[in-house]
Amino acid sequence: MSTIRSLTQGWSFTQVGGGQGTKSDEWLAVSEFPTTVHVELLKLKKIPDPFLGLNEWEVQWVGEAEWAFKNTFTVTAEDLSASNVDLVFEGLDTFANVKLNGNKILDTENQFVSYRAPAKQYLQKGANELLLTFSSAFLKGRELEKAHGKSHLWNGDSSRLHVRKAQYNYGWDWGPVLMTVGPWKPVYLHTYQTRLTDIDIRSKVSESLGVKLTVDISLSEKTSGAASVVLKGPQGATIVKESSIKTTSGSARAEFQFNPGDLDLWYPVGYGNQPLYTVEVQIADEQGKVLDTKTEKVSFRRVRVVQDPLVDQEGTTFLFEVNNIRIFCGGSNWIPADSFLTTLTPERYRGWLQLLVDGNQNMIRVWGGGIYEPDVFYDICDRKCLLVWQDFLFGCGQYPAYDSFLKLVEVEAEQNVKRLRHHPSIVIFAGNNEDYQLAESIKIVDYSDETSDFRQTKFPARYIYERTLPSIVNKFCDIFYHRSSPYSAPGKVTTDKTIGDLHQWNVWHGSQEPWHNWDILAGRFVSEFGMEGYPNIRTVDYWLGEDKSERYPQSRVNNNHNKADGFERRLELYLVENFKHAFDMDSYVYYTQVMQAETLASAYRLWRRNWRGKGREHTAGALVWQINDCWPTTSWAIIDYFLRPKPAYFTIARELRPFTVGMTRKEKKTFANDLSAASFTIETVLDVWGTNSTLSEKKATLEVTSFDLHSTWTDKWSKDVVLAPNSSTELFSGNLPGQPVRTKQSDVPRVIIVSARLLDGSGSVLGRYSNWPEPFKFITFPAIKDLGLSVQTGGDGESVELSTKKPIKGIVLDVEGDDVKWSDQAIDLVPGDPQIVKAVGLKGREVKVRFLGDGTA
Repeated sequence: MSTIRSLTQGWSFTQVGGGQGTKSDEWLAVSEFPTTVHVELLKLKKIPDPFLGLNEWEVQWVGEAEWAFKNTFTVTAEDLSASNVDLVFEGLDTFANVKLNGNKILDTENQFVSYRAPAKQYLQKGANELLLTFSSAFLKGRELEKAHGKSHLWNGDSSRLHVRKAQYNYGWDWGPVLMTVGPWKPVYLHTYQTRLTDIDIRSKVSESLGVKLTVDISLSEKTSGAASVVLKGPQGATIVKESSIKTTSGSARAEFQFNPGDLDLWYPVGYGNQPLYTVEVQIADEQGKVLDTKTEKVSFRRVRVVQDPLVDQEGTTFLFEVNNIRIFCGGSNWIPADSFLTTLTPERYRGWLQLLVDGNQNMIRVWGGGIYEPDVFYDICDRKCLLVWQDFLFGCGQYPAYDSFLKLVEVEAEQNVKRLRHHPSIVIFAGNNEDYQLAESIKIVDYSDETSDFRQTKFPARYIYERTLPSIVNKFCDIFYHRSSPYSAPGKVTTDKTIGDLHQWNVWHGSQEPWHNWDILAGRFVSEFGMEGYPNIRTVDYWLGEDKSERYPQSRVNNNHNKADGFERRLELYLVENFKHAFDMDSYVYYTQVMQAETLASAYRLWRRNWRGKGREHTAGALVWQINDCWPTTSWAIIDYFLRPKPAYFTIARELRPFTVGMTRKEKKTFANDLSAASFTIETVLDVWGTNSTLSEKKATLEVTSFDLHSTWTDKWSKDVVLAPNSSTELFSGNLPGQPVRTKQSDVPRVIIVSARLLDGSGSVLGRYSNWPEPFKFITFPAIKDLGLSVQTGGDGESVELSTKKPIKGIVLDVEGDDVKWSDQAIDLVPGDPQIVKAVGLKGREVKVRFLGDGTA
């Protein structure tokens, strides 16, 4: 019988030759395993915490030193009696020399692959010593770059392009330079006679939703025995189908056919259930002795990436269809959730992904500069019905394609496609992140050439993205392959908004457009866009530590905890264009958070409007950059390192509810004649629309109330509406109530706030949105005493009821001391529409309230 023994105890480590980490020949016990060097040095207080202050720069020597890890383990006579005894290393970061009892058994050079080394000939009964010696990945990369040439990139050191290691370790525009090193995944001893080397489980779901299931198994050697393949139901006990097949050739196949309705299908969150079936495979010899067993969780769904011509616009759709249902994908981009990956626990992964679901999101994109996430990540996505966009791990660079590098890529791609392919959540593989976009920026890509080998061109990595990766994906799975993110189509540039996916960075980067222009910046599927915002003030105070002299926005420490190029200019550009803001630390945090919340909510609101029904899916997805951070920092994340949501998280969640209402106000200027520039009229036009992500039409009441911020004037009207299923629906277009037509540019418009609500038959609010005149900096806000703001804590001490006598913009709630888990933030409040906010952990404490015009600017 195959047995696995994890080697988790008795490990120690040393800095080879001695140095700042350890003395020469000093071996220090590790606190846990798997682990990496920074984690252990930090626990031993041998390095300062790189997440605090400027300490990141005090630990750079760690990544340039040589390190060794040692383990002594016991082998029994029974272990040695097995036909095969292997040492398996699920992940070594990155360049390691492995010796067993003084004999070299392995050299490694890829963080993203597992290694298996035959060990029986070097093992002995009793104690055995395993020694892993890690060279500096940074120095190795510099050597490889010197040998093969330097290439262009965005972010990090250019030598990273030659190293198959998590690219964000080299520093990114949201992350520190922390070159991790060590055995970052489990190591175990595997004894067996014959083992299962591969189980390839594939299901073909027809348009009628019938299922054909095939299970292909491969063995380490031919055997005269047989294999049993059992499919068990979602509860795990009921056998749905089973088959016994011969394994004399070293491989075998089992096939099962199911009619529509025989199996429960897997649906994305909000559209159905997530039944997980189990496939059990067991191989035995002629006498029936079990040799090996493996199980996989599987589900059944029909997924298509639909790229059909639009009926009313130029270009094609780029949308995901699951079980014949077209899905608007509202979600986030995911980066590694820690600079020190071994500290991530299943609980932290669950916390992150639950926040995604609670925020009404349905897709997560695993970005190409990080890692292929551990199994637990994808298991959680399967269970929570989240769609996963998975990049291959190439990001923002011109990667090489010399033979030894290609060999590493081939093994990496094959291993990870095989590991991930059974997850129903994974619906697309993309070849890289922004590598075509970079090639375009330096003018080295020839899109007229689709047939070259590419390895001898100025863009050699096209061979990887257009030859190697699609070949491996097509051979080992049925998941859709996309050459890059972003990528339009052969012969098209990546900025083409009419086809493929788009990274829309002309807000913040690029031309630095106003966020109000998201509607004209839309693409068919916007897989990246974003706006920075400071994290929770507690997170800022965490990285500032005890040095309160640095507690101001432009301080050296705060600068170090924002890695984006030109962030000061960009933050201030968007702040000064839109807000009257203050510069004290707490206020700066507030204003950047509200700015981020407004920017991102606007994008989702306008792009959901573009989902107009079959054949008119002008925008089929929006994935914000980014949901998370890998350290405490200011970035584009909507949830900070400590899982504290920023206000933007909540404004996005409101825009991704099943039913929403949206509005725009735009000025229409009409000249009296073709000759005069002085004679004109300006009308303000209000558009109102609703969205419905369910598959049934929804009858509702649209209620629109307008307020003059500086008088008692109001206007209210309502009408019955029907929201089309899985679509947006235009509900109203006309002049803004209460706003006179202007005939001079110097005419100051009235400050009219429009509140729209969608109500169901019982009067419950399906969706609400308040539209304010912008920019907000032009507004003279009423005195606080005139607002009539009421903040009442509920009787249970765990909720807050908000009401007002005048409209209020951008309410953010907080308390002194420990943080509270709020159910909403960045709230717009109007008279006659009180809102209740859940506040887990409030415990009756006094609530602090920030809002625009609260006297701090």
